[in-house]
Amino acid sequence: MPHPPPHCYRYEYIIVAVNQAQPTPYADINALLAQWQAGLLSALGEQVTGLYLWGSLSYGGFIPGRSDIDLQALLRRPLTAPQLDSLEALHQRLQEAYPRWRGRVECAYVPLAQLQSIEPPEQPRPWWGFDHLYREAGYGHEWLINQWLLHHFSITLFGPPYDSLAPEPALQEVRRASARDFYREWLGKLEDPQYLADSHQQSYLVLNLCRILYSVQGEGPGSKQAAADWTSVRYPQWAGLIAEAQDWEYGSSMDRTEDVCALIRFTDAQIQASGIMD
Repeated sequence: MPHPPPHCYRYEYIIVAVNQAQPTPYADINALLAQWQAGLLSALGEQVTGLYLWGSLSYGGFIPGRSDIDLQALLRRPLTAPQLDSLEALHQRLQEAYPRWRGRVECAYVPLAQLQSIEPPEQPRPWWGFDHLYREAGYGHEWLINQWLLHHFSITLFGPPYDSLAPEPALQEVRRASARDFYREWLGKLEDPQYLADSHQQSYLVLNLCRILYSVQGEGPGSKQAAADWTSVRYPQWAGLIAEAQDWEYGSSMDRTEDVCALIRFTDAQIQASGIMD
């Protein structure tokens, strides 16, 4: 049976049109998204339940010189080895066609059944990032945080709205997940001088620490811009470091290792004082 045209697909006997023909203000990103969508629907057919754009492009915090393109595909079933081969080839083609965004596209391929899990799912999923397809990428505490962001901010490229498929996580559970993510992913960076010496990682870490503080003490997960602005006002002693982290772009330099370490320790103290881990 031939596939429907690329602009629509049959979903449980209903033709679902793409909801956003121009989902971003950037023509080359829109073209990349259209090619990703058409390639997936051609390769996987009715296996695809929904395709979603999220992250900074979905909540107005995108900065072309530094931000990534965050995507998620929801699938009816786990992918087979030949399907993974097709997926990898698709992403390689996208990198060749859009070299500006090489290394800056991240995409998770999540089986639909996993959306019902509050805890990070035990079964891994394919994940594209850093110019590589990780065929069995595990989950961390970012799982619930990302589900909250997808539920509230994602842009539907194909299929039903994300919040019609996934239950909304409770904000208090998301706050706890943010705190747990800090201890799993970020506190240990104090013992990783190679990581801390990298300008990109310094900027990335500072802005993620702002998001953790904002998630735990503020309104909950949001954009890096909102979190940075909130943290700079609430804790003005860090405003200069945060501003430098916000100004960083690929190719520029940032040398604030000692201050970044101090912010890690400060974030630890604030989480402990919040009682969120009790």
